[in-house]
Amino acid sequence: MVFKQFYLNCLAHASYLIGDDSTKTAAVVDPQRDIDQYLDFSSSHQLHIAHVLLTHLHADFVAGHLELRDRAGARIYLGAAARAEYAFTPLADGDTIELGRTRLEALETAGHTPESSSILVYDLDRSADAPYAVLTGDTLFVGDVGRPDLRVALGWSATDLGGLLYDSLRSKLLTLPDASLVYPAHGAGSLCGKALSSETVSTIGEQRRVNYALQPMTKPEFVALVTADQPDAPAYFTYDAVLNSLERPTLDRALERELKPLPLETFLSMGRTGAQVVDTRDPAEFAPVHFANSLNIGLGGQYATWAGTLLDHTRPIIIIADPGREVEAAVRLGRIGFDNVAGYLEGGLVSLASHPDLTQSTDRLSPARASEEIGAGALAVDVRTPSERREGFIAGSVHIPLNHLVERLGELPPGRPLVVFCAGGYRSSIAASLLQQHGIKAVRELAGGITAWEQAHLPLAKG
Repeated sequence: MVFKQFYLNCLAHASYLIGDDSTKTAAVVDPQRDIDQYLDFSSSHQLHIAHVLLTHLHADFVAGHLELRDRAGARIYLGAAARAEYAFTPLADGDTIELGRTRLEALETAGHTPESSSILVYDLDRSADAPYAVLTGDTLFVGDVGRPDLRVALGWSATDLGGLLYDSLRSKLLTLPDASLVYPAHGAGSLCGKALSSETVSTIGEQRRVNYALQPMTKPEFVALVTADQPDAPAYFTYDAVLNSLERPTLDRALERELKPLPLETFLSMGRTGAQVVDTRDPAEFAPVHFANSLNIGLGGQYATWAGTLLDHTRPIIIIADPGREVEAAVRLGRIGFDNVAGYLEGGLVSLASHPDLTQSTDRLSPARASEEIGAGALAVDVRTPSERREGFIAGSVHIPLNHLVERLGELPPGRPLVVFCAGGYRSSIAASLLQQHGIKAVRELAGGITAWEQAHLPLAKG
């Protein structure tokens, strides 16, 4: 058996290739949309990718099943309860895919979504009865379980799905041998749960012992537990869940259309007619000079997640990037199905060097300087999550999480200088650029965020 985990840090997403050396046949489970790594790995191991499986219709990214179908000739498999526009083979409990001395077996584990399934992996040279591993998708994570509230917008009750999740965990996954390896589709940083571990593999026995959601409790207690305190789900989650069920253009086709340099005049003209301008540079590079009204979402952080949260997938997007990073910026948008990139500014920000009237800047303050500004009347604006704020905050600051900033702009006193802060400076740069877009000019950032504030031994409030 050949078994390979691929991990995409920016989306905290794990995918898998399982192959059989005797038949040179392989399957890929929950692939990301850019599939070259699977093709390269299979080629280097002389394997043919004949099958591609989705454990469910993912909400946080667009999977690469159509790409593997079109480029590798792979057959698509979904859970038996799934509905999709493209042809697929449904997998019900006990259905198998024989790769040779490796077997995949479906286990329907509804709860995170109605069609969720897990995939048992058998290495027949080890045992035909005990699974080597189980690929749990978003049903069971290391340290957590899948949230049951992401299908509410599509008419499903979180309570009903939570009840199904309870049954799937206890009557199916927890009946597996303790030694079975657990390989989930996500790790820490994913919004598909609230307490995911940074570990990318565990065992059924370990999760039975330490996972808070697998401890003895009634079904109502479980449902109340797993529906409480979940992080806000970005609006693009529903869009992606639906898109994963549709026949759509492949990523290669989208990039052929998107990756075109735009001369400055074209760039400006598109901006005047409603295109969204995204500057993907590092916040430290963005702050000194940037195109006025551009949104800074740096490639160095959770770029796709924040782009999906703050951008409109129905309006054109223009990219400003360091030369050579335009493809990366477009691919990472494509991973969440944002195929509305209209091009990138030719030459990057250098194109604006002789047009200072088109640019602006953002002051990034040291902790000592920020403290002075706040003491002199500036309002500190905390754009972190509620759980982060509970750990400590700057006294007198207002709390508006970044994903709610635009809708709550009216809470900010007009004309008062603002000092925006987050944990380390990535989200505060996004927030400052958003505020500038909405006409708020007296905005500064705390460089280094609350981490730098603490390192400067400045006080934090609690409560």
